[in-house]
Amino acid sequence: MVAGNFLRPAQVKAQFAIVITQGWIRLGILRLLSKVPRAAMIIATVALVLFVGLVSVTLLGGHVRRLLSPEQLSAESKDVVKLALGLVATMTAILLGLLISSAKSAFDTARSEVMQMAAKVALLDRVLVLYGPETADARRALRDAIAEGVRRTWPADQSGAVRLEPNQKMGDAVYEAISHLRPQDEAQRGLKTEAASLMVQLAELRALVQAQAVSSVSKPLLIALILWLVVIFFGFSLLAPSTATSTLALIAGAFSVACAVFIILELDHPFAGVIRIPSDPMINTLRDLAKD
Repeated sequence: MVAGNFLRPAQVKAQFAIVITQGWIRLGILRLLSKVPRAAMIIATVALVLFVGLVSVTLLGGHVRRLLSPEQLSAESKDVVKLALGLVATMTAILLGLLISSAKSAFDTARSEVMQMAAKVALLDRVLVLYGPETADARRALRDAIAEGVRRTWPADQSGAVRLEPNQKMGDAVYEAISHLRPQDEAQRGLKTEAASLMVQLAELRALVQAQAVSSVSKPLLIALILWLVVIFFGFSLLAPSTATSTLALIAGAFSVACAVFIILELDHPFAGVIRIPSDPMINTLRDLAKD
């Protein structure tokens, strides 16, 4: 009894340390998840569900294989199944390539438009500087509008909502400040015309980015891809021997396919996922505007 009484405080301390450690781990996980964009969480969940589903289908196929009679798994039957699976696998590879190409093309287009906006903003500010000190209000309005656009598109809190719609009032303020300029000579008249043209081009680019925010991945094609993957992994598990090596190989294949779908969905959300368009071009331009 005496020895047991001496051990109890040590056990309590050990349990207390375990509880504290678990609490810190949970807190760290919650903090990490709070920094992950909501869209990325949804996409990761979809990819995880696909991975679990393919693994389940693989295990189900192995169970069904043990229930089939030897006649149903004869060499001739396996050859027919291999031919059918080869056809489905070829179509799946083509469809997967098309989806990746479509998502990557949309991502690159949006990234190019962001870089064009950054370049045109820098050029517009330079035109206003060349016009003269009368453009101080227009340049200040331009800096405020760009800063607001950066905050909307790339919020400081990565889990915050992305708003691609522009602030119309701030954009109109820049255009009105430019339109109220009174050129004194031909050079200023040309600079004012160029500034107004750049403002129109910026508005068009911003509207284009907003319009192209819709998904570029066809949902029916994505569903067809998933169904074909289910057929492929079920068929492979019927033909594969009942060994740990074969099962692990199929699970690795399921993980690779789930990662591919994750990348497709990430590229389809260029401003909201983990693989997002960087804000560096706009932030660097905004930093240059703030220097003057």
